Amino acid sequence: MKGAILYATKYGSTAQYAEWIGEATGLPVLNVSKGNVNLNAYDFLILATPVIYYKLLITDWVQRNLSKLEGKPIVMVTVSGAPPGSKLDAWVGDSLPAGFVANAKHVALRGRQIPAELTWYDRAMLIIAAWKNPDPVASEEELKGFDYMDKDSVAPVVALANEFKSRDPVAKQTETVK
Repeated sequence: MKGAILYATKYGSTAQYAEWIGEATGLPVLNVSKGNVNLNAYDFLILATPVIYYKLLITDWVQRNLSKLEGKPIVMVTVSGAPPGSKLDAWVGDSLPAGFVANAKHVALRGRQIPAELTWYDRAMLIIAAWKNPDPVASEEELKGFDYMDKDSVAPVVALANEFKSRDPVAKQTETVK
């Protein structure tokens, strides 16, 4: 099957992960904010997005393209400071339609946040969030930043992409019809 990596990014961590996944899989890497993507040209997609203020940055794009995404295998890659778990799963569930989330394979990657590179608004919001956060480790990371970027962490995404690439597209269409 033919696939692509589509991503949204704000400060660059998600773009870096998308590039690493592209290098490892040979799939094209496309920024959804740079124009129209012909979704009909691909049998499966890897959608990569940062989590900003407990929401996925790619949410509006997914909503606009939901009918074109239905029936395609999707790997949803989230990039944030939050580790995998129920908190992150809830943010994904609050950002996207339940049916879409249920049919996507979610891979959570840890990102990077450098306070000096943030807009004044984002920095102010993180300071407020840090004051309110009951988790002392997360609170400190919101104030001081973090860097969890790790090229090796894309391995589960690469494995899923390679699994999808090896599938017969005709079989995929038959599975979707069932």
